[in-house]
Amino acid sequence: MNIGVSANKTEMLAIARAVAQEKSIDEKLVLAAIEDAIEKAARSRYGAENDIRAKIDPKTGEMKLTRCMTVVEEVENDSQQLSLADAKKIDKDAEIGTVFSDELPPIEFGRVASLTAKQVITQKVREAERERQYEEYKDRVGEIVNGIVKRVEYGNAIIDLGRAEGIVRRNDAIPRENIQPGDRVRAYIYDVRQETRGPQIFLSRAHPDFMAALFAQEVPEVYEGIIEIPSVARDPGSRAKIAVLSNDSSIDPVGACVGMRGSRVQAVVSELAGEKIDIIPWSPDPATFIVNALQPAEVAKVVLDEEDRRIEVVVPDDQLSLAIGRRGQNVRLASQLTGWSIDILTEVEESERRQKEFAERTSLFMTALDVDEVIAQLLATEGFSDVEEIAYVDLGEIAVIEGFDEDTANEIQARARDYLERIAAEQDAKRKEAGVEDGVLEIEGVTLPMAVAFGENDVKTVDDLAGMTPDDLRGWFETRNGERVREPGILDGFDITAEDAEMMILRARVAAGWISEDDLPQPEPEAVEGEDDLGDLDLEAMEAEAAALGVDLDEAVAAEMEQDGDDAEDDDRG
Repeated sequence: MNIGVSANKTEMLAIARAVAQEKSIDEKLVLAAIEDAIEKAARSRYGAENDIRAKIDPKTGEMKLTRCMTVVEEVENDSQQLSLADAKKIDKDAEIGTVFSDELPPIEFGRVASLTAKQVITQKVREAERERQYEEYKDRVGEIVNGIVKRVEYGNAIIDLGRAEGIVRRNDAIPRENIQPGDRVRAYIYDVRQETRGPQIFLSRAHPDFMAALFAQEVPEVYEGIIEIPSVARDPGSRAKIAVLSNDSSIDPVGACVGMRGSRVQAVVSELAGEKIDIIPWSPDPATFIVNALQPAEVAKVVLDEEDRRIEVVVPDDQLSLAIGRRGQNVRLASQLTGWSIDILTEVEESERRQKEFAERTSLFMTALDVDEVIAQLLATEGFSDVEEIAYVDLGEIAVIEGFDEDTANEIQARARDYLERIAAEQDAKRKEAGVEDGVLEIEGVTLPMAVAFGENDVKTVDDLAGMTPDDLRGWFETRNGERVREPGILDGFDITAEDAEMMILRARVAAGWISEDDLPQPEPEAVEGEDDLGDLDLEAMEAEAAALGVDLDEAVAAEMEQDGDDAEDDDRG
């Protein structure tokens, strides 16, 4: 856009209106940009030190150019400021903050001034356009938009959305999908950022939520909220799993998403370049949900570890390859869908492992308790997993084993305790040899084996333990190349919960003087029996009533609570 001396008032307004319509911005913003350009040109004409302001009437196009002087207490720039005394000479009612303006004659734009004005207007209009785009799209994250591919640069597709441009980066595109300039595509807005070069609208066709949004378009029940999609897992362009649940018991969520003869799911598959979709019924029970997620494989048994969100799945031998899938795809998608780490074993592998564990326990009991193989096997068969359990379990639980009596049980427990004492002495010697100070062992929750493990990992003082984090003790998970990998902690194998690890560290910090005992998390106060009943009574009303009747308040409260108890008993009998 060029501003020259030949442009009259009407032309200026027409130009501003045309630019505003073309860029989809407010006409006032264009006029403000022209005013800024004129001010800049005028300052170069009259002096940059002056406060020169331009104003264009939006109705008539009349332009007014003024030089402004502001009244201040102390003048720092005599080109823009006036002292109060000088201002009083001009206007006796002047005060601090009053602005005096002198109208200046209009200026003529030369070639350089015209170019400068054009640059200012172009910059202002571009900034306004960017702001408009950001404001328009910042609240549209999570929507599907249609656009035309404008160009493809190094695998990144620039999409013309009509009033803005978005970008589908290489890793947000469906692999092996050939997008060409001029193609019309649908994509999912997953992020909108305001950056120095303007708003960046990031689009994706590989995002899991893109599939959920497509189902919302194709399945009315999803759009209306009758059917929910709690989670989606995708291997873009290859295979996906989507979990569905129905808030209406009369509607089958899987059938509704599949549609008549697969019409609904096929529409989504077509949009996603033939990506195969498994629709999984969601379940609040993790074991059921994971078994469903591993479809089409059949599952024989599951064992959950809720603390670490891991699950061990046992499948028949002929179902192993189906459960794992090509290159581990099926189990990987099931893990992403459910949020659990899944270990798959065949029935033969699980049987072998159980036999191995049984043999190891039998061998441990034979060595620790100095008993023969038959007795050790009987103890292992009864479910005893370690010597400590045998040493401190109720005596009757050992005595009831077939072939055992109370004397045998007493002898076995005595041997178990002797063994544990010997092991404890050996471990204490190892602890001292490793240089772990006694103070570490005094921390509540720290056992001798833990102290030995600390020494092996260079945690030797209370301060060392206080500087740990729960993840340092328990281990943590990292995602590498799309796989969830566990990093071991110092206390791996000790079956310590996150809460126990945190409390152990906090107690070490108290012992080290880093925090006080008051900083420890306080247990929830237990409700006092009868407190709820008393809380329900209107004591003020009862006090007034008791006074009126000449009755003692304590007796009235007791009588009221007794009556409540009788009513509750009547309800129970009812």
